[in-house]
Amino acid sequence: MAAVSSPFPSLPNQTKPNQIPTLDPFFAISIPYTSLLSPHPFTFLHPPSPSTIPKCEKQRPSIMSLFSFLFFFLLLTHTLFTASSALSSPATPVQTLDINPQYYNPKLPPRTLSSSKKFEGSSNLVNLRYHMGPVLSSPINIYLIWYGKWTPTQQLLIKDFLLSISTSNHRAAPSPSVSDWWQTVSLYTDQTGANISRSVLIAGEYSDRVYSHGTDLTRLSIQQVIASAVRSKPFPVDHKNGIYLILTSEDVTVQDFCRAVCGFHYFTFPSMVGYTLPYAWVGNSGKQCPEVCAYPFAIPGYMAGGGASALSPPNSDVGVDGMISVIGHELAELSSNPLVNAWYAGEDPTAPTEIGDLCEGLYGTGGGGGYIGQVMRDKAGRSYNLKGRRGRKFLVQWIWSPVLKACAGPNALD
Repeated sequence: MAAVSSPFPSLPNQTKPNQIPTLDPFFAISIPYTSLLSPHPFTFLHPPSPSTIPKCEKQRPSIMSLFSFLFFFLLLTHTLFTASSALSSPATPVQTLDINPQYYNPKLPPRTLSSSKKFEGSSNLVNLRYHMGPVLSSPINIYLIWYGKWTPTQQLLIKDFLLSISTSNHRAAPSPSVSDWWQTVSLYTDQTGANISRSVLIAGEYSDRVYSHGTDLTRLSIQQVIASAVRSKPFPVDHKNGIYLILTSEDVTVQDFCRAVCGFHYFTFPSMVGYTLPYAWVGNSGKQCPEVCAYPFAIPGYMAGGGASALSPPNSDVGVDGMISVIGHELAELSSNPLVNAWYAGEDPTAPTEIGDLCEGLYGTGGGGGYIGQVMRDKAGRSYNLKGRRGRKFLVQWIWSPVLKACAGPNALD
């Protein structure tokens, strides 16, 4: 390759005319500047000795040269002073939220999280959208299937939660109530503009105390449990308004339970049940994995000592109180996406991100980044964020609001 010739003649010990000075990254020390003592470079910290400068070059600097020197000197002085001040200034203390005494925050998040109203998830990022399928806009009928052994107290607790959703089932509970929480779910509509119904009824119950399909269920055998209930009860085939809710007791294992899921919803296959019916399953994790599926009433071992502590369940049953939040999660998603072609994010309908998924783990203001947010405590120290029928209290996760574009709950402080 031929050498590229310089447009300037080569002169000994001389910089090129009009060369732009460059600042050493460590303020170092020397910046060639030809206009001050041309033709030699000027050195800030080590100026050339007068004896080394040829007599013919000991010229009086021009006014512009002195101005340039003064500019660079002031620039260097200002930079060093600013850096020194920053190192010596004490850090500004971080202020925490002024918590209302009736609220309890297990562990307050950093200010950057607690001041955000969007918390975790964003419909702009995950593209939550409507895929033109139906939602449950008519009065919702829940068909309960109790699989395994359940005590009457446990059954009554779950039914009180379900019956608290609809204001028509009882006198309105004081705010923040379960029916207020469901109001966010009811904001979702179908293509006709019809909202998800706010009327929720328990239309039937079926108990399978003999474990007719064993104590180790798969996703497909859960559909067989539904088929048995539809035939044995018999349950009506309620395509339009029905939700078939299967609840398994704490001694029943289910495929992926505790490992990947605490509950799920889908629709039955005609080959298994004879009909296409929306259903949801939730398991009692009280003995199998409370630290996974009943959090925050139980916490994983790695969080013990220094992390968040377990909360006291509002109804003194870790397994069932934990189930209730999962039931709420699944009912909200099943109502807004019963046939997996309505409200969800993502391109794969078999693995959608739904309105409950966006707010998983959030129960109050300031939630996000692993914090549940500010919730309430009663006089006995039991934690809750919703009130229901007959004086019941529940701790239920928030739901994504299509209006606010944020996770929302009636116990919000902002």
